[in-house]
Amino acid sequence: MTGAPVRTLLLWCPDWPVLAAEIVDGVPATDPVAVLHANRVVACSERARAEGVRRGLRKREAQGRCPQLTAVEHDPGRDARAFEPVVAAVEELVAGVEVVRPGACAVAARGPSRYLGGEEAAAERIVEHVAQACAVESQVGIADGVFAAGLAARDGRVVPPGGTPGFLADLPVEALGRPVLTDLLRRLGVRTLGDFAALPTGDVLARFGFDGALAHRLAAGRDHRPLAVRQPPVDLAVTADHDEPLDRVDAAAFAGRALAERLHDRLAAYGLACTRLGIEAVTAHGQELHRVWRHDGLLTAAAIADRVRWQLDGWLSGSAGRAGTRPTRPTAGIIRLRLVPDGVIAQAGLQPGLWGETGEERERAHRALSRVQGILGPEAVVTAVLGGGRSPADQVRLVPWGDERLPGRPVPPPWPGRLPPPAPAVVLPDPLAAAVHDAVGEPVAVSARLQVSAEPARLTVGAARPVEIVGWAGPWPVDERWWAPTEARRRARFQVCLADGTALLLAVEAGRWLVEAIYD
Repeated sequence: MTGAPVRTLLLWCPDWPVLAAEIVDGVPATDPVAVLHANRVVACSERARAEGVRRGLRKREAQGRCPQLTAVEHDPGRDARAFEPVVAAVEELVAGVEVVRPGACAVAARGPSRYLGGEEAAAERIVEHVAQACAVESQVGIADGVFAAGLAARDGRVVPPGGTPGFLADLPVEALGRPVLTDLLRRLGVRTLGDFAALPTGDVLARFGFDGALAHRLAAGRDHRPLAVRQPPVDLAVTADHDEPLDRVDAAAFAGRALAERLHDRLAAYGLACTRLGIEAVTAHGQELHRVWRHDGLLTAAAIADRVRWQLDGWLSGSAGRAGTRPTRPTAGIIRLRLVPDGVIAQAGLQPGLWGETGEERERAHRALSRVQGILGPEAVVTAVLGGGRSPADQVRLVPWGDERLPGRPVPPPWPGRLPPPAPAVVLPDPLAAAVHDAVGEPVAVSARLQVSAEPARLTVGAARPVEIVGWAGPWPVDERWWAPTEARRRARFQVCLADGTALLLAVEAGRWLVEAIYD
């Protein structure tokens, strides 16, 4: 990935789980308070820290250090709800806010700094506005990338452009927030982010894996991840006010159809559709009426208009009930009509099934496939179920139509040697024999220590002509059933991209190269 990290402004609210408990549940944050998850402290108040309470302590040990400690269970939903007003307050000053986690949000620093008179001025203005609007204390950090900005926020610091690697170099490796990796680095003598960043990238990837390689990039100040900015919610509701009260069903239905078309056009302008519709009405005497209509599919303009007409007819005339009684009719005509879309999704978000909408078409398809099975046997119609495994062929299980769709192997185990995504599009039932040569025509070999003899340059599949290899990745080793000599299998796999645009999955086993799968 190329380019410099995005200059980022991050607002951080210290001890946010404790503040959220005060905002939502009324637990005083000025008292000794600890927020617990899995019987361990995940956050604590300033008074609790003064008594020796720290993150990671067990509940009993924390109460032993501070007998008057108030314990509160961790609730991520509570934290998120309480943080929403803070994010809204930041959005009043700047656009493009990303919520990193409850208690921290980030924004690209370029816009606020130019609009508010510099980075330090922008930081002071945002902190002051959040304090006035939400009565919440916060700190702002500015640096290159979200990771460094989050660490700078803990000191309320503005790191100069280009100075992020130097700022990070002296910080302890615990700042990475990865306890397992941190413990291992400490035992290897790597104590600061600068020490970790000085290690060769290839060696870090080979020793610590992909997560370690990502942590290595962060430690070096190469946080290139773009901000996934939060879009403020759009008010999609439409309202119509009428000077003359609507007391006839035909007049109200005509007004409702026009309003329904306005709502549909507004949703379409944002590429949205709704599956539920809220209909609200206010009468001349101040009476408020409300009803929600639900639909299994997407509500079109005609469907919205129909439901508005039905509801207005029910309110203004009152349909006869089961006992012949009528609902209470409004005491005056309607002067305000409002339509509120609910269950809003992207226009392409309601994906029909393979056989169309649920219902008759699906049943017809099921009957047809079952008939084929009755003629040719259960295995004639199968569906694929993705499960666990190291190779693409091991991960897919074909299940007869109608049987329970259970994976052949559980997905959760780590499956060492499993290929990273994306998965191949076509897995060959019988791998094809191949040959891989280097630039001088010598066969490429892989040693027992996974050393590649030379860079792969050409691939020959069967009797076909050689094709140039323009890119490759690997090897990914797989050592299966090593404890059973007769069943043991050891191989290494490579992903290669050919000059003709083809991407293949190769495997080398006992010196033989095979083509196992094809990528799109």
